[in-house]
Amino acid sequence: MLRTLAAALLVPSLVAGCTRIRPAELSGGQIVARRPFSHEEYALVLRSVIDARGRVDYDALRARPEALERYYFLLCKYSPDSHPEFFPTDSDRKAYWLNAYNAVVLKTVLAHDSVSSVTDIKPWFPLSLLPGRSGFFLFQKVTLGGKTTNLHFLKNRAIRKRFGDPRVHFALSLASLGGPRLPRTPFVAALLDEQLDEAAGAFVAEERNVKVDDAEQVVYLSSIFDWYGGDFIEWYGKRFAGKEPALARYAALYASDGQAEALERAAAYEVRFRPYDWRLDGHEDVP
Repeated sequence: MLRTLAAALLVPSLVAGCTRIRPAELSGGQIVARRPFSHEEYALVLRSVIDARGRVDYDALRARPEALERYYFLLCKYSPDSHPEFFPTDSDRKAYWLNAYNAVVLKTVLAHDSVSSVTDIKPWFPLSLLPGRSGFFLFQKVTLGGKTTNLHFLKNRAIRKRFGDPRVHFALSLASLGGPRLPRTPFVAALLDEQLDEAAGAFVAEERNVKVDDAEQVVYLSSIFDWYGGDFIEWYGKRFAGKEPALARYAALYASDGQAEALERAAAYEVRFRPYDWRLDGHEDVP
């Protein structure tokens, strides 16, 4: 009885606490996707607002959101689930979900004024009392292929569960300085494996994410390795059955030769995770 009552009170609160991220009204009427699905509109966005350091110019995006709005309009109508004929290969499907996630992150930031961190985005009261980033990742309702979802379920169900590829953690934007830097080009099926390797290599190469301290016998890692450690360890254990899985060994797969040797040597070192920087990735402090 109490559980039923609690659910009856909670569900309306959850629904009421959400913000729906709607596509804008497009001048010239509706647009339709080509087969196979194209990410050209998203390419226009990335080229215009992402600089060489991966910093996002949100002011420029607010001033000229047309390409992002057109792309989000297409995402709302088409997905590998709603229109499988537009996504003939597994790489087509994976590229769609990665690009869709990152584009939705941009669209969600734009839906809220004066945001300096995703932690500034809160659901309505009383859910606003919840700690953490739930307001951004759980309570912003987006539409993909005609179905309503949120960033949390998009990442965990449409991407992690379906593809089992830990490299996606280096490809998905968290709109924050502590996360992967957005690439300046979309993910595309023909180059996807290479692009994911590059994303992993770029992330591992930054000292803020991976650092070996031989004097202390400590490996310092990004919090992303902490949050999704099981993904990295499980994949490594399946791929290299004769080796003891370790986060340092996984990182070494995408490191330069010198860094890879240091990480292999440090496989048994203590691991410490760096505090995550949730300031928006358009912040001037991007190194």
